[in-house]
Amino acid sequence: MAKTPLDALHRRLGARMVEFAGYEMPLQYQGIMAEHHACRTKAALFDVSHMGQAEIAEIEAFCHLVPGDITGLKPGRQRYTLLLNEAGGILDDLMVANLGSHLQVVLNASRKAADVAHMRAHGVAVTTHFDRALLALQGPKAAEMLPEATHLKFMDAAPVTIEGIDCIVTRSGYTGEDGFEISCAGFDGEALAELLLAREAVPAGLGARDSLRLEAGLCLYGNDIDETTSPVAAGLGFALSRKRLAEGRFLGGAALIKAQAEGTAEKLVGIKLDGRAPARAGAEIRLPGGGRIGRVTSGVFSPTLNVPIALGYVRSDCTEIGTALELIVRDKPLSGQVTSLPFVHHNYVR
Repeated sequence: MAKTPLDALHRRLGARMVEFAGYEMPLQYQGIMAEHHACRTKAALFDVSHMGQAEIAEIEAFCHLVPGDITGLKPGRQRYTLLLNEAGGILDDLMVANLGSHLQVVLNASRKAADVAHMRAHGVAVTTHFDRALLALQGPKAAEMLPEATHLKFMDAAPVTIEGIDCIVTRSGYTGEDGFEISCAGFDGEALAELLLAREAVPAGLGARDSLRLEAGLCLYGNDIDETTSPVAAGLGFALSRKRLAEGRFLGGAALIKAQAEGTAEKLVGIKLDGRAPARAGAEIRLPGGGRIGRVTSGVFSPTLNVPIALGYVRSDCTEIGTALELIVRDKPLSGQVTSLPFVHHNYVR
């Protein structure tokens, strides 16, 4: 398995390591619950160096592959967008920052090689920087711990020097909290992490990252979205530019326009369960006493809400808030109901 530039640090900190997307990654250090609460109340530090970082110099060819308005993205700003196939399915979701001379893109770890091959096959010149480190400092005290970047607003992106380390910093993240994602050379990654830990950031692993993103109602590629998923069904309409949809001149555009006009058979919803037992990915969703209407794609016991929560696709006529559901776990029905997203309010600094 591959290792990130922070591998030695994880082991010194006593992390429990697991395989994820071909990498050895920390699942937890002192416990998922403690790390989750540290992010919600203070600030947690995540190693996300397994994600793929790349550079794109020519914007026009790239724009043909995404439904977001990248040509309208001003220098120093970042945007969430989607790589689509001809059928309008999601090949990946990614972050794109305009750094003036080029675009910086961050790709999901499991998809980065396929993404680069897809973009190059469609005439996009991509320079990969998969050897760089990427750290996520997340939580209400993140700005106190990174005063060098407090001038950034939500979804800003800029070069920042942190105690002599050259970085690219974006004010964004995957937890629903204020925070920063910090890119630097791989050989500087461990020093940067130790600096932030010395400022009292709490090391956190994949376990807390998953429970945090699920509380925030954020999709995980491979679970909640994949190449068979329409952004319309996944509730990702905010990532679709009205102007771009009106023109339809991007890969998958015709399929997206049709999905918006006609609707989709299923839609992604949030679900709160009664009791204490969570429903994991793959659990069948039914109407009480009725037949199957969908499936769970992500599920966890919410440390913040102290109840089990889940994301899942259900039949489009069963998405109304408050709709009673049964989720089948070990052949037993667990009662729950459709609820609004996010489960936990976002605390981004606007």
